[in-house]
Amino acid sequence: MRGNSLSPFSVLTVMSISDAVPLAVMIAGALTGAAIDLRTGRVPNPLTASLACAGLVRAASGLGRLNVGAAVAGLAVGALLMLPGYLAGATGGGDVKLVAAAGTMLGPTATLWAVLFTLLAGAVIATGVAVWRGRLRLTLYGLASLLQTAGLDASGIDATDAGSRFAYAPAIAIGTIAAAVLA
Repeated sequence: MRGNSLSPFSVLTVMSISDAVPLAVMIAGALTGAAIDLRTGRVPNPLTASLACAGLVRAASGLGRLNVGAAVAGLAVGALLMLPGYLAGATGGGDVKLVAAAGTMLGPTATLWAVLFTLLAGAVIATGVAVWRGRLRLTLYGLASLLQTAGLDASGIDATDAGSRFAYAPAIAIGTIAAAVLA
């Protein structure tokens, strides 16, 4: 290779330890939350609290690119953007807390991207689950009703016996990891 040629790694930024360790913690936490949610249907409070504390302590220590204000803003963005889904009955409280906790390590802008990527991943997963359960038509009718009523008719979401529920933490894991890597 010539000196001016690009190596396959020249476009990658070398990540500092102060960024790599929290990224690894956030990825491990998101994947753990996804695994637990798939098994139990819940994201445990000790997990989300630990992740949030880790992000805030890291910011307070001055290590990495986020200060305490940015970590708190990331937490707030994550919570506020996930709250409508919780209030409509589409997600659980643990899902809101998992995104908010990841926000302490991502900061506000990357958390916004994490939520957008999570919504995309959730749509793909929901479609797959609906197909798998033979409920695609019912799911699409329920979505149309939800959109027509601006979220006021969430009866299809709330009907837990109808088979419309699925673990959302895997979508959150995909979204937060994508945002951490791409944002």
